[in-house]
Amino acid sequence: MYATPYDELNSVLQELTERVESALGEALVGVYLQGSFAVGGFDEHSDCDFIAVTERELTAGEVAALQEVHAKVYDIECEWAKHLEGSYFPRDVLRSCDRAGARLWYLDHGARSLIRDAHCNTVVVRWVLRERGVALIGPDPATLVDPVPREILRQDISDTMRGWGAEILEDPDRFRNRFYQGFIVLSYCRMLRDRQDGTIGSKRDGAEWAKSNLDERWYDLIDRTWECRPDPAWQVRQPPDKSDFARTLEFVRYSLAILAEMETL
Repeated sequence: MYATPYDELNSVLQELTERVESALGEALVGVYLQGSFAVGGFDEHSDCDFIAVTERELTAGEVAALQEVHAKVYDIECEWAKHLEGSYFPRDVLRSCDRAGARLWYLDHGARSLIRDAHCNTVVVRWVLRERGVALIGPDPATLVDPVPREILRQDISDTMRGWGAEILEDPDRFRNRFYQGFIVLSYCRMLRDRQDGTIGSKRDGAEWAKSNLDERWYDLIDRTWECRPDPAWQVRQPPDKSDFARTLEFVRYSLAILAEMETL
């Protein structure tokens, strides 16, 4: 299995896939990479996003078996094993955007056990999986997801920008750390780029687009966001630069204003 350029990550993914296949048997349809390892722009600081597709809803026994799988994979002596994130989609839930938002069995980044969460059950993830997904095992992911109309993708991006923006601006202290300061800026760069283009790109794509299309007063802030990416578990416990955090909140407001302009075109 050579799904990524990193041999140690490939070994972790192989063990993950083999253990999931053993735990689920014929209930497993396939395991896929999405996120940065699908759309590009990944590096040694990226988390690794996966999607496992199942024939149906998992039984209590299957969930218990998967909890053991993820605990054992987490304990592999490789840092990549701590940076997996993904969800288990029943085939019928994955098929259509109409089922977005339902809670799935989900492995959070840095976690060793599954919880119920809607984190991956989005229009964006369906687009990435269908258009760019990397099969570790299973059929072509394009056969599992209906095409995502561009107008639906754009509307989902707009809704995310506004919803998350409201959370950030109403309670900035929740996000007042070094990791989120950079993550917010890169995410809004990417969402603006994706909203205009009607496709999903990487954070690097978003940053490059922003520096070609937005006011130049933001360029230095965008450049410094890359310093916030290494070791997110440490960065999230560090205070942000006060000036950069204040400008990040202003960048969210600015981005929402640009979004409003895009929607009038």
